[in-house]
Amino acid sequence: MLRQDVGLGSRLIPFHEGLQLQRTVHAEVVAGRRPSTLLLMEHEPVYTVGRRTHTWERPDGDVVGPGHVPVVDVDRGGKTTWHGPGQLTVYPILRLTPPLDVIRYVRALEAAVIELCALYGLETIRVEGRSGVWVPADPADPADATVPDRCRRNERKICALGVRVARGATMHGIGLNVDPDLEAFSLERIIPCGIDDAGVTSLSAETGHHLATNAPADALVAALEAYLAPLVADAT
Repeated sequence: MLRQDVGLGSRLIPFHEGLQLQRTVHAEVVAGRRPSTLLLMEHEPVYTVGRRTHTWERPDGDVVGPGHVPVVDVDRGGKTTWHGPGQLTVYPILRLTPPLDVIRYVRALEAAVIELCALYGLETIRVEGRSGVWVPADPADPADATVPDRCRRNERKICALGVRVARGATMHGIGLNVDPDLEAFSLERIIPCGIDDAGVTSLSAETGHHLATNAPADALVAALEAYLAPLVADAT
C-alpha cells in the first residue's frame, strides 16, 4: 500500500485539485498500473454534499458564510460535511478483494480511527445508524444533581466518513478533525452529516492540546494499513 502526502504540512489543497488527483489515481489502481494508495492532504475550506443529502439539508447557494466557502456536490455516500484547515483528510484508493464488502471496509476505516484516537488517550466509538467515529456523550450521574442534563455534552463526531466503490476500487474516505475551527460546522451554516442532535469535536478540543494537522498522520496510516490489509487485493 503506497502512501502519498499531497502538500501535507506545506499547503492547502483546493478540493477540485484533490478530487482530480483521486480520479487519476483511481484509474491507475483499477488498471493495475499503480498499487493501492493512501492520499493524505489538508484542504482549503469547502463544504461537500454527498448523494444522500436531502434538498432541505443542502446549504443555500454555491457559497456559505462570511468566508464565501464553496459548496461542491460529490459522488460519495453520506451527506454534507466540511473539509478545511485543521482537518486531516485521507483518501484510500484501494483495489478491494472480491466479493466486495463495503460495510466491512467502512468498519475497518472506523476501527483505524478509533485506534488512533486511543493513542491520544481519547475514547471513541461507533454510533448505531450513524457513520464516522464519535466521542461518547457525557454520562449522566444520578448522584450528582449539581450538573443539569442540559450541561452534559451529547455525542460528538470527531471523524467524518464517506466512500464510493467503483470498478472494484475505493474513492473518497475520512476527514479527521485534528484542530479545525469548529465554527465551520455550525448549524447556522450546515447540518453536519445530516445530524442536528449531536455535536462536532476535534482531537485538540478533546485533549486540550493544539496539534498540527499532520501530527497524527504516521500513526493513522499505520492503523489504516493494519486494518485494511485483509481487504486489499494487492496489500502484499
